[in-house]
Amino acid sequence: MKSYIVIGLGRFGSQVARQLHAQGCEVLAMDISSELVQQISNDVTHAVVGDAQDKEVLKALGVRNLDCAVVAIGDNLSASVLATMNMKELGVPYVVCKAHDETHRKVLEKLGADRIVIPEQENGDRLARSLATPNVLDYIELSEEYGIAEVPVPQSWCGKTLKDLNVRAKLGANIIAIRREGKLNVSPGADFQFREGDIVVVLGDTKTLEKVQKL
Repeated sequence: MKSYIVIGLGRFGSQVARQLHAQGCEVLAMDISSELVQQISNDVTHAVVGDAQDKEVLKALGVRNLDCAVVAIGDNLSASVLATMNMKELGVPYVVCKAHDETHRKVLEKLGADRIVIPEQENGDRLARSLATPNVLDYIELSEEYGIAEVPVPQSWCGKTLKDLNVRAKLGANIIAIRREGKLNVSPGADFQFREGDIVVVLGDTKTLEKVQKL
């Protein structure tokens, strides 16, 4: 089970924290507002009141042992910068940061943030899904239940054709395209044979896509 800390529990941060927890991840949610912490306490693994600008607080919480930190602090640029610096200095393996504009993004890039998200361009649910399922290269949500995912071809599929696998009947998934060496093959035929390195574009409901990701 992967472990995360989400710092800043505004609309975006709380959305990420809840979705990560719903994906089966261990989530520590943190904010300086006791009211926001209380609101999310039943929807995550742990929720604490604290200031991520204080490195000693983060040390006490054991953040260096977590897999990923999501710094979702709002418009307070200095707080966002200090929290990100602390995460990098404490050795958190992967640090994702929310930026509210391009200037903020450039600052976070200089600090070594591994991924920067501008909420107007990427919503919290999509970010959480991509973090919780790192083998998914891209995900497009069509509705609450259906989506399109790009995943590396499962090893067990290599050398087999779509007809051999009968994915639609066995999993309920629809293979709508295959990306190979940068070229997209839309609606591949039944005789299409998978090779290592292929990227599979799959349409299905949430449970079906999760099955494909675990193959």
